[in-house]
Amino acid sequence: MNGPETLAVLRDDLAQQLLQHEPPVPDPLDISPWLAMALLQKAIRRGEQSFALQAAATLLRQSPERFWRRACSIAFEDVGVADPNTVGLVTASLAGRSFRAKIGREWSVASYIVERMCNAQKCRSADDLLMLSERHHAYEHLRLGLTYGTIPELVAFVRSNASLPKRALAAWYLVGTDRYPSPQLRTRKGAPQALFDDLCEAGHPHTLVEVAREGFRRTGQVLCPLVVLLASLKPEQPAVIEDDDFPPEVMCGVLPGWALDVYSREGQQALRRFLGRDCHTTRWVRRRVPPAQRIKFLGDILFAVEGGLLQNHHRWPLADELRRSWAIECQGPFCPDATEIISLLRADILLLNEERQHV
Repeated sequence: MNGPETLAVLRDDLAQQLLQHEPPVPDPLDISPWLAMALLQKAIRRGEQSFALQAAATLLRQSPERFWRRACSIAFEDVGVADPNTVGLVTASLAGRSFRAKIGREWSVASYIVERMCNAQKCRSADDLLMLSERHHAYEHLRLGLTYGTIPELVAFVRSNASLPKRALAAWYLVGTDRYPSPQLRTRKGAPQALFDDLCEAGHPHTLVEVAREGFRRTGQVLCPLVVLLASLKPEQPAVIEDDDFPPEVMCGVLPGWALDVYSREGQQALRRFLGRDCHTTRWVRRRVPPAQRIKFLGDILFAVEGGLLQNHHRWPLADELRRSWAIECQGPFCPDATEIISLLRADILLLNEERQHV
């Protein structure tokens, strides 16, 4: 099947699934779109369906386009190779308002895909791979060198036996660093069709390649082709499925504390207040991290401690190594090994939760 036929099959499947779906009726929250997006994504990671549905209802009322784009990004980032069928259905839901009206209207479709992602097995290996290729010091020279590669050279690099982060960087340059920029990469216009066409020719699962092509067209996320690369490396034997070890949590008004992260004004304020306290974590940060970078640094460590954790975590050896490499080895030049600071923040999370309650 070609791309349009593949997507048509997925849209028909989505329509059939909706015939058996009874949409819930959650109350939207009086929060900013930024908090709603953070709550949506982290609630899906944790399988917290009630919070996820409230966040979805809030976003659909305030900023529908943000919801649909974010939902597709979550599918590739947090579900990924663990459940390609769910990724395909979520991508199919982005076909447009008229399509959704035909199969059940906005909320019916939105609530279905949110519930589906909450209950799905999850794997964040694509995002771990992205951050590893973007930040790890071992690939610093390659991040510059690939800027000048021709399209055939980059295509050949993606197909090569080079290490996976290097192939991921070549794929990133192929889809274009102009659509998904990074301060670590030079800006370059991409040729995404060349990448996705070659992924098909290289023998990757055709349906997944077309889902990734459509996901990239809709979101511009480089995660989409990375899911394809990872799927070809996932072993056939059953994975280990388990919940990550979540740290203690607290409610901050109507929101769980874990929704307050470095990407919202409220989350940054809580981190700033926390850095004013005297505890093991803050003393470590003040000794090693320049003042201007402390909020961003601590936000990244918090992601490793809390924000990126998963319920129904689909674990396999390569994915575990990607997660470890990013979390421990990619936290900046003042932190070559983040093992200690991750442990310290996890032990001090109750103190951060106290500051979250004051925001």
